[in-house]
Amino acid sequence: MSVTIPTAVGTGIGSMPGTDPREAASIINGELDFAHLAELPARGVGADMIGRMAAILVDMPMDAGTWGYRLSGRRSNVSRRAADFLSADLDAVEELWDAAGFIRTGRPFKIQVCGPFTFAASAELPNGHRILRDRGAWSDVIASATEGIRVLVAETERRLGTNTVVQLDEPSIGAVLDGTVKPLTRFDTIPAIPVIEVADALTQLVEAIERPVILHNCGAPRWDLTARLPGVAVSCDITSWTGESAADLDGVGALIDRGDVWVAGAVPSTPPRAASDTGSPAERVASALARLVDRIGLNRSVLRENVVVTPACGLAGAGSVWSSKALAVTAKAGELLSADPDAL
Repeated sequence: MSVTIPTAVGTGIGSMPGTDPREAASIINGELDFAHLAELPARGVGADMIGRMAAILVDMPMDAGTWGYRLSGRRSNVSRRAADFLSADLDAVEELWDAAGFIRTGRPFKIQVCGPFTFAASAELPNGHRILRDRGAWSDVIASATEGIRVLVAETERRLGTNTVVQLDEPSIGAVLDGTVKPLTRFDTIPAIPVIEVADALTQLVEAIERPVILHNCGAPRWDLTARLPGVAVSCDITSWTGESAADLDGVGALIDRGDVWVAGAVPSTPPRAASDTGSPAERVASALARLVDRIGLNRSVLRENVVVTPACGLAGAGSVWSSKALAVTAKAGELLSADPDAL
């Protein structure tokens, strides 16, 4: 299947407020042409980014304890809850798409999963140590996640008839690369994993799932890693760029120069303290992106061909009013990039 990431559009990062999958799906699909599967962490254990992996990993059961998630020797209530949440989220989208006539139209749709390195840095082995501490264990996680993502992609496409894009959420990737993941005890250090090893592992995952991939990191972009991942789109929060560093500008420029997609987190993920009276929120977002592209020295046509607009991060903490408005602003900003980039 030939699938590409749509550009000059808006989409969400993943998480949404509340506990009702139908309400979340209605907001997402009502505002966005490039919709995504909702994550609703407010539902509790098994519904957040790490817990969702209990429904995705193959032959690697998970449980939850006092200190968080850990691998288990058998299928637990956490695994069953996570599977039920995922099924309910897919059911909600399928119902909406069926009513709207979208099924089997090849409409783009994005699914999000926790990246294997963030998962390995967050969850524990049965003995209480971080998975990342054991090379064999994190290698097993990557193999299990790869197969699980393939299964989820197949299920999504069976239900929706969609062109599926996969987003890997890797907010802890910087700590993995720098060796700053918090260990069980201060004497039990977890060494840094060289960037080339992380890149090789992610490349194998990307090649195996055979769908376009977005690597999302709401922290500081790791251009040393993304430079080694040609063909992979990069998603990052740019609302925190108070003064764009040369490294960030060069990183975006190199990404676009090689023909890949920049997923720009340009819309605040929580309500801004004060609203500007200069233009609409979408116009301000689109104009800010145009100025960034100008600073990099690229033709503004890349805004139409290589850029997707998103909120800065997930919207779980945004509240229902702002989550809907943020997605509407995101979608409108994408339209403005498509219409006439030179007029921004």
